[in-house]
Amino acid sequence: MRRYLFFVMTLLLAQASSAQPTAFVNVNVVPMSTETVIEQQTVIVDDGVITAIGPVDDVPILKGTTVIDGTDRYLMPGLAEMHAHVPDAGSSELNRYFSLYVANGVTTIRGMLGQAPHLGLRQDLLDGKVFGPRLVTSGPSLNGRSVSGAAHARQLVEEQHAAGYDFIKVHPGLSSAEFEALAEAANGLGMPYAGHVPVAAGVQRALELNMTTIDHLDGYFVALLPASSDGSGGYGGFFDVMLADELDTDRIAEIARATAAAGTWNVPTEVLIEQLVDETPVAELRNRPEMRYMRRATVQRWSESKAEMLAESGFDPLVAARAIELRRRLILELHRAGAGLLLGSDSPQVFNVPGFATHRELEVLVAAGLTPYEALRTGTTAVAEFLGSNTGIVAVGREADLMLLNANPLADIHHSHRIHGVMLRGTWYSAAALERRLAPYRSTDK
Repeated sequence: MRRYLFFVMTLLLAQASSAQPTAFVNVNVVPMSTETVIEQQTVIVDDGVITAIGPVDDVPILKGTTVIDGTDRYLMPGLAEMHAHVPDAGSSELNRYFSLYVANGVTTIRGMLGQAPHLGLRQDLLDGKVFGPRLVTSGPSLNGRSVSGAAHARQLVEEQHAAGYDFIKVHPGLSSAEFEALAEAANGLGMPYAGHVPVAAGVQRALELNMTTIDHLDGYFVALLPASSDGSGGYGGFFDVMLADELDTDRIAEIARATAAAGTWNVPTEVLIEQLVDETPVAELRNRPEMRYMRRATVQRWSESKAEMLAESGFDPLVAARAIELRRRLILELHRAGAGLLLGSDSPQVFNVPGFATHRELEVLVAAGLTPYEALRTGTTAVAEFLGSNTGIVAVGREADLMLLNANPLADIHHSHRIHGVMLRGTWYSAAALERRLAPYRSTDK
């Protein structure tokens, strides 16, 4: 299967350094290169890179090394959130969201709606001038309002490539000709493009044009309508969930195989769709523990969005439940076919608190049929493969973006958020230190 990698050279050229080496002693290593736990190890990190791994009695610890007790704990790679939205570089919300990501072990994010200041922010994060995860960023999205014709689409791709953005973000509204021009220009420049599948093009054409990632499983339900459907009828709802009863479900495995053959990856953001259209009461979502870190006005807007969704004319909760079932089936079939899956929740969107939502997406992937190891790969080793980065695995020579857990995540995916601490580009932050960073945002409107 062809791979479309984001050769983000700044990820490889710039690292944050620790003042002194760090040793995780007597720790259980979850390398993620294989489905295994290597017990009672010492892991040494120096200058942001893993320099030694071995049995606890065999690895010497030099004087001056910071020692972290790993007894009965599990060391694994940090996670990636591959569908994030980053505030303006000068926003007061930036530190809130970045602190939430890191506190939840998210050490890389892919910003899906970039802007010029994010290019400098990307470097500032790597240099340690701004606290937060590594950033891979798109430019401003190409959509039905920002693009005026095929030539303009081509021009915008060329300008964003020259500016140094990592990929092109596709939003709805492009004509078939505009999308084709975008794809041709991006492919010619080796520039990834990702996001929504234009209705005028459809999933099959997006696969033929080497779309790098399809996010939200956008367009798949329309592609699964039977041949007898003219594709134009009626209310489809949020990401076409109300089409669920009309789909030719026998073709799910077929379209999954076509996706794998094309080399296109998917970022399902399943937790976003489910939280909006399932029958979970708004009051239950509002009372989740992580909501205490968000502005009250934000949580209120989220509550109103879900209430409006459920009240829309034509919305049927039974069809929505069927849509969730079929989306989960599609995720599993994509995985079985060998199509790449990447972890992403679309945060901060409706009830998706940065970082916390990434773990909820892991839980949904397991509910869809992936094992905990397979789900965790979508946010670790698969991301390293996709980005061409040197993170995502606990191994000598890999950059030290790590999280230390209090229980084995391979045994139960819910253990992924039992975080004892996070290492970000070689610098250690205990859970207590991270909680202190979050304290100003807890249960306030600040």
